[in-house]
Amino acid sequence: MKLARLGPAGHERPVVIVDGVAFDLSPITTDIDGAFLGSGGVDQVRVALAAGTLTPLDDANEQRIGAPIARPGAVLCIGMNYAAHAEESGSAPPTVPVLFLKVPNTVVGPNDEVTIPRGSQKTDWEVELGVVIGRQTSYLDSPEQALDHIAGFVAANDLSERTFQLEVSGGQWSKGKISPGFSPLGPWLVTPDEVDHQNLRLRSWVNGEPRQDSSTADQIFNVATIIHHLSQFVTLDPGDLVLTGTPEGVALSGRFPYLQPGDIVEIEIEGLGHQRQHFNAFAGQR
Repeated sequence: MKLARLGPAGHERPVVIVDGVAFDLSPITTDIDGAFLGSGGVDQVRVALAAGTLTPLDDANEQRIGAPIARPGAVLCIGMNYAAHAEESGSAPPTVPVLFLKVPNTVVGPNDEVTIPRGSQKTDWEVELGVVIGRQTSYLDSPEQALDHIAGFVAANDLSERTFQLEVSGGQWSKGKISPGFSPLGPWLVTPDEVDHQNLRLRSWVNGEPRQDSSTADQIFNVATIIHHLSQFVTLDPGDLVLTGTPEGVALSGRFPYLQPGDIVEIEIEGLGHQRQHFNAFAGQR
């Protein structure tokens, strides 16, 4: 099942996509958020689809695509979760998951324009598999339990400003990750039954030129391990977002230039959809 949110920012309408047709979910929920996911909302959508009670949206193709989940309570991120990316970053592969945090206002639609932060010289792209939590998750006994707590998966671009992240960080990474618009998501939230989440191809392009091309099979810590590990330290709530790391092929490697105003970044994850962002200069900069 593919869930999405369509319409102007702040006024998105929840929909379910079936064979390319968007069906209005307004009779079931006001939004795709933690309350919806945590109260059996996905099962309600399945029942409504089977009963044929949902109405198609005639103008769906003309509407902006929002992030497929409403503003999450938390955005938790795993760093250096692909060995080749750790190597290109100049670091050894971690022996335990590396955690940093982003803020909810980084989350935007998959095709929204992104502003390069004021003073930035090193804005970078990172295609990532995102995990959306469906049930409150705390102190899981095993990684196997984790999959029952996942509502679905999303494509994400974990944008980064490397000077902020590494040179003025004070020893942690979040300064380089929390600029507005730095977490484009979507276009869909895809339920676990529709994807083999540990065997998905991830790709990115800048101005049409290939950058990243890898698979979630190459993760150091798989999704179940990550969610189990996090649950030992934090209570994850329905609607929270976990980003699971990026493969090699970013500008930090030194092989590619950092992003400039006018650049176009595209990312794609098999089964989870395609994104496209145009990058703008901060007001007053050129």
